Amino acid sequence: MGTLSYTATMSIDGYVADADGDFQWSGPDDEVFGLHVERMGAVSTEVLGRNTYQLMRYWETGDDSWGGLEREFARRWRGLKLVVASSTLAPGDVVSDRVRLVADLSTDELAGIVRDAPGEVEIFGPTTAAAAIRAGMVTDFRVFVVPKIVGGGLRALPGDVRLDLELVEHRVFGNGTAFLHHRSR
Repeated sequence: MGTLSYTATMSIDGYVADADGDFQWSGPDDEVFGLHVERMGAVSTEVLGRNTYQLMRYWETGDDSWGGLEREFARRWRGLKLVVASSTLAPGDVVSDRVRLVADLSTDELAGIVRDAPGEVEIFGPTTAAAAIRAGMVTDFRVFVVPKIVGGGLRALPGDVRLDLELVEHRVFGNGTAFLHHRSR
């Protein structure tokens, strides 16, 4: 049986993308990216929405300009089972047979995915994760806080949730990004 985690990179004021939808300000340097590569070792299944899936398809093909960290992240990414929550994608829109399309990701469906997973299930993207966070299904929250204030946009966490969490890990990187890992009590 797996566990459910949520990982986000956000501004100090709590947004994963600014009011224009831009998130380029959150790009990790090599030190931060190294932790992303490391944490992927525990993940067996990734649950994501259409937009995030289309963004992450980048890792499905190789790039001659990639360094060692990028190649390792891509290798680990390609080893994950992917569940894509989308009512608009068709089976022909996915690039791998390890991708499962789910038109409507209910909390019951998600609970089954987590129950059947051999390790950690990471739900990626605040819109896709919101219902699971509201339902108290997420056990681990990993947040990379970038030292930027963007003033509005897409919130990293739903605004109508109250959870009691404990800090289990933290780290501050040379570029000022803070990593916080909280677990549900």
